[in-house]
Amino acid sequence: MPDVSIRLAGIADRPIVERLWLMFRHDISEFHGLLPNADGSFRSDRLHMAFAEPDWAPYLLTSGDSPAGFAFVRSLTAPTRVLNSFFVVRGARRTRIGLHAVQEIAARHPGPWEVAFQDANIAAVHFWRRVATEIADDAWTEERRPIPGRPDLPPDVWISFNTLAVTRD
Repeated sequence: MPDVSIRLAGIADRPIVERLWLMFRHDISEFHGLLPNADGSFRSDRLHMAFAEPDWAPYLLTSGDSPAGFAFVRSLTAPTRVLNSFFVVRGARRTRIGLHAVQEIAARHPGPWEVAFQDANIAAVHFWRRVATEIADDAWTEERRPIPGRPDLPPDVWISFNTLAVTRD
């Protein structure tokens, strides 16, 4: 596996995460047929909340000195944490960076977890089922839930699993 680092993103990291956000939204636009805004940007409310809301945590993934992706965790103080947005740049995919990142982030916030993705995103379907199995063996569930306020879109797939607190000797 390449050199990978996962850390909380600070204000100085925000411009990097904003650039990665555009790539992420571009990638997932194909699954909903979404076009960018008139200025070339995409919807960014989750990006803003990740850096502004106290119940959120933005993580930056790096490989060596290069940004490799991000993860936004929300509901940190709720009974169930949600991996709200997750992205690995194409050049770092299939290197186990994504799996390693989710394992490390989930271990930092032990307990119940949920993550949503779209059935049409075949790579995400395979990735998230593999992640859930790696983290929770066969103790995970999958269900489809309608997207609130968007009856025109197919339901999201939600995977739920638990992580345990990591004890260090």
